[in-house]
Amino acid sequence: MDKVIEVQKLRKTYRISKGKELEAVKDVSFDVYKGEVFGILGPNGAGKTTALEIIECIRPQTSGSVAVFGFDNLKSANDIKGLIGVQLQSSQYLHHLSLGELLDLFASFYSSRKDKEGQGRTDLLELVGLSDKINEEFANLSGGQKQRFTIATSLVHEPQILFLDEPTTGLDPKARRDMWQLVKKINADGITIVITTHYMEEAEFLCNRVAIMDQGQILEIDEPKKLIDRLSDTTQISFFTDSQIDQNIFKDITKIKKVHASYPKVILEITSLDKISAVVNLLRQNQINFYGFTVKTATLEDVYLDLTGRAYEEGGLDE
Repeated sequence: MDKVIEVQKLRKTYRISKGKELEAVKDVSFDVYKGEVFGILGPNGAGKTTALEIIECIRPQTSGSVAVFGFDNLKSANDIKGLIGVQLQSSQYLHHLSLGELLDLFASFYSSRKDKEGQGRTDLLELVGLSDKINEEFANLSGGQKQRFTIATSLVHEPQILFLDEPTTGLDPKARRDMWQLVKKINADGITIVITTHYMEEAEFLCNRVAIMDQGQILEIDEPKKLIDRLSDTTQISFFTDSQIDQNIFKDITKIKKVHASYPKVILEITSLDKISAVVNLLRQNQINFYGFTVKTATLEDVYLDLTGRAYEEGGLDE
């Protein structure tokens, strides 16, 4: 498959005070292939947006290299910008213009646009399900409609790669799933998509491959199913307790692969379902009050837990 993005040993360091620096991206390397949906998954603060903005030529890296269709991001930023579409986490528009007028404005920024007015904007609004809103002002749209419109503006010049930075944050469940279907539709038209997200389900549903990122580093890259299959012999038991629990109480139960105890939640990875009753009996024998007891097979959340040693919500996730 053709590589359209090549990232090698990417680093980004910020000076936050005299003599003190923050390394937001640490030695990150990955490739993106033509036609795929590539996801960067991780909690808030993982470095996802910083990495994306470097590739998009919004900010320079401290070291390392980025090539998009062979163009260096530091030397050929204008060439790259003509080939990519970018949806930022938040966007502001001239409030007195209608959606049709805004699309005309964005089209005027590109010499390669199909047309400045007319059919181009109609097709885009139809694609994102807003054809009946062509004369509506952006401020009057719902949250989901606003997100879909920002995608329309990023497609106005027919880019070959579309970058989506947390496109469903703040949306209700229905609007989120509508956005997923739109992403699938755009990708089916041959556009490569790079998406950042902190929603496990979103990455699992949308992405051909996903990079799991945490504290500025990429921990693993693969197809979601292959990442999950590595834990296919593992079932997760989770529950809450009213007090701190010593994880050593489980040491005599065989088939427990790992114990993650972080008050008030306890997570056990077991390799045999017949050990569930042994866990319950042990808790009762030790007079440990527990609730919210759940049993489930592996997901991307479990992959993150396995890689970092902590539950995903403990990694800085802020939904």
